[in-house]
Parts: sequence; C-alpha cells; structure tokens
Amino acid sequence: MSDIEKVKQLRKSTGAGFKDCNAALEETKGDLDKAIEVLRVKGISKASKKMSRVAKEGVVAISGDEKKISLIEVNCETDFVAKNDDFVIFVKELSELNNLNNSEIEKLKKSKMKNSKTVEENLVSLITKIGEKITIGRVKTFNYDGSKNFNYLHTVVKDNLSKLAVVVSLETKEMSDSLKSFGKQLSMHIAASNPLALDSESIDKGVLEKEISLINEELKTTGKPDDIIKKISQGKLNKFKEENSLLTQQWVMEPKKKVKDILKELSISDLKIKDFYRLKIGE
Repeated sequence: MSDIEKVKQLRKSTGAGFKDCNAALEETKGDLDKAIEVLRVKGISKASKKMSRVAKEGVVAISGDEKKISLIEVNCETDFVAKNDDFVIFVKELSELNNLNNSEIEKLKKSKMKNSKTVEENLVSLITKIGEKITIGRVKTFNYDGSKNFNYLHTVVKDNLSKLAVVVSLETKEMSDSLKSFGKQLSMHIAASNPLALDSESIDKGVLEKEISLINEELKTTGKPDDIIKKISQGKLNKFKEENSLLTQQWVMEPKKKVKDILKELSISDLKIKDFYRLKIGE
C-alpha cells in the first residue's frame, strides 16, 4: 500500500485530517494500527483542549412514544456544526440510546453505539473530527403509568432534532381526538409561553424571592407610604405567579381564556396535567 493510500485509509478509519494522518504515519513508520492509536491519544488531548470553549448552539432531540419519551440537549459552538451530517447522525442515535437509558447520563456515556464504541469514545472522535466543543446537556424522560405523552418541535433542524422542544404528559384513561388535539396544542402553548410551573404553589421559592427583591427595589424610589408599597408589591407578585403558572396563563390559541378553562371545557373527568418540560438551546 502506498503512502497516499495509507493516509486515505487512516482518514477513513479515524475521520482525522490529512496532516494529522500523515504525521501519525511518519511517527509510526507507516504502521496503520499504531497510527490509529497515536491519533486516538492525540484526539483525546485535542478534545480536552476544546472543552474549555463555550458551546451555546446545538440541538434538542426527542425519541420515544406516547408511553415513554425522552429529550436530550447536545451542544456545540456554532449553528453550522449543528447542521453537520456527522453531528446529526450522532445525535439521532444518541437520542434513541438516551430514551433506552431513561436519561441516566452516566449509563448513557458508557452505552455502546452501532460502531461498537461507547458514547464517550464517539463523542471524543466527533470533537476531534469537527474541531468544536460538543457536550451533552440537559436530559429528561417521561415514563408515567396511566399517562400519555405529547410533544412539539419548534425550528426543526432535521427529523426529530430542533432548537426548541416541549413534552407534556397528560394523565387520563381517554384517548380521543379531542385529547390528542389538546395535547399538541398544550405543547405549542408551553413552547410560546414558557411557564415556570404547573401552578403558583409549584414555582421555585428561590425564583419568587428573587422576584420579590426586584419588585421591592423598583418600588423604593416611588416615595409612596410603606403600606401602599406592600399592597403594590403583593399585587405585582400575584401577577407574576399568574403569568408564570401554566394553569393560569392565557391560552395562546384563545387569549380570553386560561389554560385551566380549556382543561375544564374538555369535560374529561380524570384528565390531569401530570408533567411538562420545555427545552430551548441557549437558555
């Protein structure tokens, strides 16, 4: 095999660049197996250096069905790479594995992919080949007994990959067309309205404390009496809770009504919103 053919073979096997392959072959005096090892070691080194960069682009992938479904966020540095074929193929397979592993990150990283290498090994190879920091971000699996899952993808990159994804789990025994329509519309509503929790009691206490602090800071300069400031502050806080709780948000498709009103109008006695998750790249 000629030197050029060896370089081509090494590139095909490792995905590394021409210069790196040529240098590895020179270092190992033309031994392909040893050259692959050299590139693997150097690749890990290069990948480690790239991990100090910022990765705020990428995609969210959804895999599963109405009984069990999972979301996974995979970040990269540029939107260009988010549309790269190698990146897309990796994320699509990773998404399926994530659903199988119930979003348990450590198990996922050690899972074998179709090429018999682990997710971790393939991630390092992809970083080396593409030349950008790539990380696995947020994950979540919905697998509730007696619940049905619905999802919505916004700004689709390809197939089940998008920039924003929502999954909502509805608890009910019914599976009518009206329920399916509501599940889809509710997913779209969550994508647009970004609720913090199902109801006001479920909003994170730290978020509420921060909001109270911002409201009080804003009202300090008004010069109003303390009792008036207290009433205004409480009113603003109540409005914040209402606007950020899913059940009390204005229904995007019909703003004069609230989500809880639409839920009641469906007349499905056992229907409950079990859980929901909104995942957007960059947030």
